[in-house]
Amino acid sequence: MSGHSKWHSIKHKKAKEDAKRGNIFGKLSRMISVAAREGGSGDPGNNNALANAIAKAKEYNLPQDNIERAIKKGTGEMAGVKFEHMTYEGYGPGGIAIMVDITTENKNRTAADIRSIFSRSNGSLGESGCVAWMFERKGIITVSKESVKDYDDFMLKSIDSGAEDIEETDESYEIKVEPAQLNEVKNNLIKNTINVKFTDILLIPKSTVKLSKNETEKALKIINALDDYDDVENVYTNLDIEDEMLEEIES
Repeated sequence: MSGHSKWHSIKHKKAKEDAKRGNIFGKLSRMISVAAREGGSGDPGNNNALANAIAKAKEYNLPQDNIERAIKKGTGEMAGVKFEHMTYEGYGPGGIAIMVDITTENKNRTAADIRSIFSRSNGSLGESGCVAWMFERKGIITVSKESVKDYDDFMLKSIDSGAEDIEETDESYEIKVEPAQLNEVKNNLIKNTINVKFTDILLIPKSTVKLSKNETEKALKIINALDDYDDVENVYTNLDIEDEMLEEIES
């Protein structure tokens, strides 16, 4: 999971800031609609993808009315734009691998826009499968360190619940699980009075690469440009950034 936590923390902080401006609500609503449609059910109890999408939306305080409308649009109970999900793959500065999850109502427009972002940021789009093999899809559960009084007990309970790995960050522990077990493990942790901060299903790089400061700045430029695009749900990369370098760039 090297390189994952840092970027995930940056993305989550950025998403929280976007949520304050309402910028993320549209993305979350589209994600729920697609999960309801592709999962064949508007009942999160019978649709794991929808349950995960709703849980993520609630973490960012998406109003319940918005959630219900998004589900109805996905199931066809309410008229609305038909969204489609797709993934783009490519390369960024320094040859880093980039994968972009998209939800759009206009594939042609989005394809042209994504290609433009890659080309003007010293990147290039690739064919399907060109970098997908470098990643694996995993569920990530982030829990507050403050709620973990006994780490050994926490670790054993997490493993018994289905955790594959646990990584420590400055303020949290991140638990890696199989996507299908995400909600089960999360609920077991909550039952054991563990404070779950948020959950997600992400593409985790199997290995990571480090770049020079100059190349890292260029790489962050394309990653942030993609992440800011309205139709983009998630951006994944195998870029690993040292804390010291990130602090220098942010300053």
